[in-house]
Amino acid sequence: MKAFLTALVRGKPVDYLEIRLEESETTRVEFQGKRLENIGKSLSYGGNIRALVGGGWGFVSFNSLEGLEEKVDLAIRQARVAASLATEPVRLAQVPAVEDVVRVRPVVSPREINLERKKDLLEGYARLILNYSSEIVSASIRYFDKFSRLHFANSEGSYIEQEKMDMGCNVAATAAANGQSQSAHTGFGGSNDFSFIVGKEKEVEEVCHTAISLMRAEPIVGGQYPVILDPHLAGVFIHEAFGHLSESDGLHENENMRKVMTLGTRFGQEFLNVYDSGLDEGARGHLVYDDEGVRTQKTYLIKNGVLVGRLHSRETAGKMGEEPTGNARAITYQFPPIVRMRNTCIEPGEASFEDLLRGVNLGVYAKGAYGGQTNGEMFTFTAGEAYMIRNGQVAELVKDVTLTGNVFRTLKNIDLIGRDFTIFDSAGGCGKGGQMPLPVSHWAPHVRIQNVVIGGKK
Repeated sequence: MKAFLTALVRGKPVDYLEIRLEESETTRVEFQGKRLENIGKSLSYGGNIRALVGGGWGFVSFNSLEGLEEKVDLAIRQARVAASLATEPVRLAQVPAVEDVVRVRPVVSPREINLERKKDLLEGYARLILNYSSEIVSASIRYFDKFSRLHFANSEGSYIEQEKMDMGCNVAATAAANGQSQSAHTGFGGSNDFSFIVGKEKEVEEVCHTAISLMRAEPIVGGQYPVILDPHLAGVFIHEAFGHLSESDGLHENENMRKVMTLGTRFGQEFLNVYDSGLDEGARGHLVYDDEGVRTQKTYLIKNGVLVGRLHSRETAGKMGEEPTGNARAITYQFPPIVRMRNTCIEPGEASFEDLLRGVNLGVYAKGAYGGQTNGEMFTFTAGEAYMIRNGQVAELVKDVTLTGNVFRTLKNIDLIGRDFTIFDSAGGCGKGGQMPLPVSHWAPHVRIQNVVIGGKK
């Protein structure tokens, strides 16, 4: 395969040319209540060619190796047409040519666990939910695992064969009584160990307990509160509200935001450190090379409260005169790579959970994320569950807790960061540019934020 692909990209009349092949095997098991909705394996095979000529990109995807030389020519012709319409030159940042083979190193591989065993395990969780209480009326279990093998070759002399693995399981329960209903959910994920899904009975029962408790909880009174985010919600916040602003393709195209995101700008206190990394083995965002063949790294975005970096593809790094960071990713061979996060993290601080509670006379402890959206520097997140904090103690459960604010003001209002850095991946994925769900991670400790606006009853 190496000789075949490298010959295809060599000696062509282009500024740059690459070809990527992807072969993947995906297993899915899904229960809706007691009903097994979906079980089976699917195979996918295909690839793409990207050509850069005179500032224009050509892109062709395919499902067969037959006639590949003609597809290369088609991508080059597309690039020439695009170049005639280009308004800005494209200069790819230089990276060293690489020849490498990357194998997955699973602790327990899902490929070694038969389909029957996976079905029995998930069916057990579904039964546990439905038998938990007569008030539980619905259960949803959705599991997947995916193994991929990729071949990458470019006109600069790189050839990489890389294996990847991804796994996720989402568990949800719905409770209903007296004309009302509430749902709760949790998720687990990883990239190297099937054990992440085993022995989760306690977590499944907690989902049921939360769903039932939410039916009896009072809506929160809207207002401005000090808020403690649990590691899950803190990770979602830093990914959604700040991480996307650090992706340089969107940043390069937005002059106003580019001014706001000027390197050297202070965004938080000295103890605030945020980074994005592809190096964390076992994380869903782990990868050795991105989809441009660039080795991944740990990239600090905020260091000691100051903006120090951003996320790049080779193209955005070239346009902005910075170094590539290994963040060019495509969800499948059907798409070209764009700038995407990997594992976006808030570094741990020094505070205990008791320190975070201390001094909070009236506040909110928000856990998990049920949904949210961002619009530029504004964000809105709904907590999966939340509790009032009264006189420094976690008190009653409340519902309908929606956090709203400006990300930059919120970063400056972080006044304590916990030391309990939590390594936890959910089963969801990131969406951008029509490519969803891309496997990513977001790890964090508990974080305390002052003056958070929370919607609720008056």
